[in-house]
This record gives sequence, C-alpha cells and structure tokens, in this order.
Amino acid sequence: MRKRSTVLSLVLTGSMLGAALLSGCSSEADSQGKTVIELVQYKPEAVEVFEQLEEKFNATHDDILLKIDSPNDAMTILKTKFIREDYPDIIGIGGDMNYSLFMDSNILADVSDYEGLKSIKPAYVDILEGLEFVPTEGTYGVPYVANAAGVLYNREMFKEHGWEIPETWSEFMSLCEEIEKEGIQPLYFGFKDVWTCLAPWNALAVDLAPADVCQQVNRGEATFSEEYREVADKMLELVQYGQDGPFAYGYNDACTAFANGESAMFAIGSYAVPQIKSSNPDMDIDSFVMPGADTKDGNVLNSGVDLMFCVMDNCENKEAAYEVLDFLLENESIQTYLDEQNAVPCKDETFQLAPMLDGMLEYIEQGKMTDYQDHYYPTEMAVDAQIQTFLINEDPEEFLKKFDTDWKRYNRDIIRKVEQYQAEHGDE
Repeated sequence: MRKRSTVLSLVLTGSMLGAALLSGCSSEADSQGKTVIELVQYKPEAVEVFEQLEEKFNATHDDILLKIDSPNDAMTILKTKFIREDYPDIIGIGGDMNYSLFMDSNILADVSDYEGLKSIKPAYVDILEGLEFVPTEGTYGVPYVANAAGVLYNREMFKEHGWEIPETWSEFMSLCEEIEKEGIQPLYFGFKDVWTCLAPWNALAVDLAPADVCQQVNRGEATFSEEYREVADKMLELVQYGQDGPFAYGYNDACTAFANGESAMFAIGSYAVPQIKSSNPDMDIDSFVMPGADTKDGNVLNSGVDLMFCVMDNCENKEAAYEVLDFLLENESIQTYLDEQNAVPCKDETFQLAPMLDGMLEYIEQGKMTDYQDHYYPTEMAVDAQIQTFLINEDPEEFLKKFDTDWKRYNRDIIRKVEQYQAEHGDE
C-alpha cells in the first residue's frame, strides 16, 4: 500500500472532528457469504436514483451485496473517515479540489487497468488528469456524468422575436442590445449569492484563458493579471445587460425571474433548470455555449465531471468493485441517472439527453469541452466573493493584482510541490 500523505490530515483536522461517521468496513462478507461493497456518494439530490440502482444491482448479483450511502454533507463525513483511516470501497465525488487533495494523499487506487475506462470520452479523463497537483502515473477516477454551463434562454421568446443564437462575443453583445431595444431584459443575475458569480466567469474563462492557466501560474510561467484580463473585462460588459442592482438578488430570485419571463437569458448551468421549472413547469428552456471568443472556433463548452467513481486504495476486493462499476456504466443505468438529474454522460455512447441541452449537443458530441476554472481554486481564497467585489468596484487592475497575491498565499504548499517536482524531473 502506498504511503499516506499527511497533507489531507493537516488540511482537514479541526472542523470535522465532531462529524458523524458512517458504519461498515471495506469489502467485508455478509452473513450469506456475499462480498459487501460499500459505495459512498456525495450528491444528496440523487438519493432516489441511487436507491433504484442499488436495488437493481442486488437483485441481479448473487455474490456481491452493494451498499450505497448518500449522506447529507457527505464530503465532511468522508474526510473524517479518511483521517481515521476508515475507508469505503468506492466513493462518488465531483472533479474538484477535493479530488485533487485525495489524489495527493495517495488514498485512491490506480484504475487504469479497468476496462470500462475505454468507454469514457477522453476529454473527461483529461479533465481529471488536469486536476493533479503534479503529473502522476495512472488514472484514479472513472468519470460518470458531467454538467454544462453557458447561457440558458427562453426558447419560446427567442422564436417569437426571431432572435438568432450568437456564436461570437460581438454577436452576443449585439443580441443583448437588440433584446433591450424591444423592452425586454436580456439577462438576469443572482449575484447576492456569491457562488453564482462563478457561472459566467467560468464560462468566459474556458473561451479566453488557457485550460491549464492555474498549473501555469503554479509553475511560474504565467500570471492571472495577464491571462484573466479579458475575462474580467467581458464580465463587466456582460453585467451591463442584467437588471439594476444584481447584487440585491439571489439565486432563487434569478431563477424565479427567468421562469416568469422577466429576462430572455440566464447565464448559469443546466443544474438550475429544476429550480427554474419549480416556478414554471411548462417553460421551454434551451441553452448555448457562452460565446466569449471572437470566432465560433474559439468557443468551448464549460463542462466538468459532476460525478466520478473512485476505488479506494485499500479496497480488499478490486474485482468486485469493478463489477459494481461495470453495472453503473451500463447504458441503462446511465440513462436512469440522466433522466433523473438532467446530466451529461461521460460515456462515449448515444443517450437521450434533456431538451435544455439541445444547443450544446454539438460540443458534447465532439468532446469540445474544458473544466470549470474554479475547480482549481482553493476554498480559502473565496474567489466567488472576490469576483462579486470586483463587479461592484469595477476595478479589474486591483482585482487581478489581489488574485495573483492571494493565489501565492493560499497555494504555497502546492507551489512548493510543483517546484520540487520540476527540480526532480526537469522538462519531462
């Protein structure tokens, strides 16, 4: 077994000591002699679909008993278990900084020998590799489903007015002008909830900044002041076409306003559709990729791994764990999840997707996508709040200067690892 890194313990000790623990131990045998595989997944909104999958798996497998836990605040519980070296067999998590920390702590198994990986779109495997602090041999997650963010729009309203979907930034700004001239609000924002500031930021950044900009900065090869300047400038342009005082309205306000036809568009991810439809179930919603670039070819779908499965390094029965993954990757299982959660499949097969993804199908099918930039941002840096402050103050110079300074402060341990890796491996 690989040596455990102390980084995870150092980062997580303190706030989680009182968290409740899940019961069970890895790859145990039940009273009937079945191998028990415990899977803990972090999406509480998907409890029902995982209950269906668990029931179906256990009804069709005689030698393995699958136990799926979907606790609230799953990441806190998982981290507490990891500190105590109490590991499930499989975890279902997102492709974000938590995955990077788990990778760095050597608690995930290399699954590059898993045959099911061959069915996953390479773009999503690349996204996971991009989350590694330093290059690592092997593959440590199996991407399952992704989400997509760009611009949601009122399809009925667009048809009524004959508005065309923009493919470049100038076309997008012209569209906003045209919508405004017809007395309709082009966009609605919920920037009172700071996390919503990241939605248009991420969607613009994948068009305008290098996909590996954070790694470049860690290697001392770039600065955010240079690479994020156009992103910042276009964020300020975009906000001009929102409602007055966007910082006084939250996410739910924005969802409700868009649902009620108070704006033609909403710069947010597909994950917002259920909330929007709770106010207007019959609303016809479609989406398009944020056209931040000067040419269509420069645009990229902002899509990240919303759920992946990782086998833990100390899983005692990897073969049984792989059998569980085989079941989860069956087309029928994936379609069940997609129908419930309006997600994007990571498997390279044809599935029936939700209609609000119609405008993004070209990018999904081509695998032309890049991860959310904020998946690389440390939580302590509070980038969402920094973006909100920047949009209020309208001072990109000060914002980007602070971004560079805070990045070095909150990523000093990671930067040190990168420097050490570079010293040992050179330009490999």
